[in-house]
Amino acid sequence: MTTHTDRAVPSVLARGTILAAATLTIMAPAVVAPSLPRMQQVFAAEPAASLLVRLAMTITSLMIAISAPVSGLVADRAGRRPLLVSCLLLYAVSGTAGYFVADLYLLLATRALLGIAIGGVMTAVSTTITDWFDGQRRASFLGLQQAFASLGGVVFLPLAGALATIDWRVPFWLYSLAAGVALSAILAVRDRPREAAGVAADRGRVASAPVLGIYALALGATMVFYLAPTQVPFLLAGLGTGPGTVGVVIAGSTLTSTLGALGFPALRKRLRSPAITTISIALLGAGWLLVGGTGTVSGAAAGLLVGGAGVGLAVPNLTLRLSELAPPARRGRVLSGLVAGIFLGQFLSPLAAQPLVQAVGVGGTFTWAGIAMVVGAAIAVAGTRTSRGD
Repeated sequence: MTTHTDRAVPSVLARGTILAAATLTIMAPAVVAPSLPRMQQVFAAEPAASLLVRLAMTITSLMIAISAPVSGLVADRAGRRPLLVSCLLLYAVSGTAGYFVADLYLLLATRALLGIAIGGVMTAVSTTITDWFDGQRRASFLGLQQAFASLGGVVFLPLAGALATIDWRVPFWLYSLAAGVALSAILAVRDRPREAAGVAADRGRVASAPVLGIYALALGATMVFYLAPTQVPFLLAGLGTGPGTVGVVIAGSTLTSTLGALGFPALRKRLRSPAITTISIALLGAGWLLVGGTGTVSGAAAGLLVGGAGVGLAVPNLTLRLSELAPPARRGRVLSGLVAGIFLGQFLSPLAAQPLVQAVGVGGTFTWAGIAMVVGAAIAVAGTRTSRGD
């Protein structure tokens, strides 16, 4: 049976292609955010235009969550590369279609297709990485994957804002970058051959309890983290802050998420996965306590920096743990559940937060969310010590 040391190292172009694909994922639903006000004016004659225009962003996240498990099944049955190439092409076509369509309902349909494409790309990228590498090299590349995904937000979201000043439709052209990545994937990316000796073992059952626990953790943490883009603008507006400053403050969490992901491989050398999970949740909680408790722009900015670092550690850590729990033949399905959890959390976050916002305000919502995260981290630490008999 082929060992890690026997595997052919993927080419520089192949590795670069996978990282380029990663940059197109997390940021994709939000690329249209700067265009939403103008879009609402254009489609003002449509019934319920205000709600439908906002759905242009959120329906993409919902469709990612719904379709990701199907993408996982395709990845396991047909292969990672076919899924990656086909979904990158669908990404390019459905994303850029927003520039051409003149009907709001047709625009929503293209955004739904974009969600299906993003879910497939994310699943293919994660499964390809975990197929290619083992051990510390896998941890290192998963850290790079999350760093590049976060970096996509740092680069593309401000660029989308600049393009939206030209015309609200122009940011849709950013999605065309996926066509170039698809061509590179056709030329360079190859699936790792599955060893015949390992097929029988691969058909074993996956331990469901730990996997479901990771899904639940990803869902909850994302719901809390997504308070940043959905609630911070209202918090800062109440403090008299302009849109430019709001964008910079929110981008800070994306930047530190990148740094946290880059630091994950070094941390993984020293700590086990449960410890890193605890640290990431504690950082998220501490950051949100700063946002809610200070009542200042500088305090909110500092809190988002701290919380972003926690998320940057969490995603590659959970991906690595799932890859360890799943045999290669089922890895696509198992990892697709993480994609579904993350984007379902994005979709549910503003819905779940609204009753709390109405009861205690935006600042109070961050405070209570921070308390919940810190308490959860403390319970995890206590549970670990008890299990070790300390």
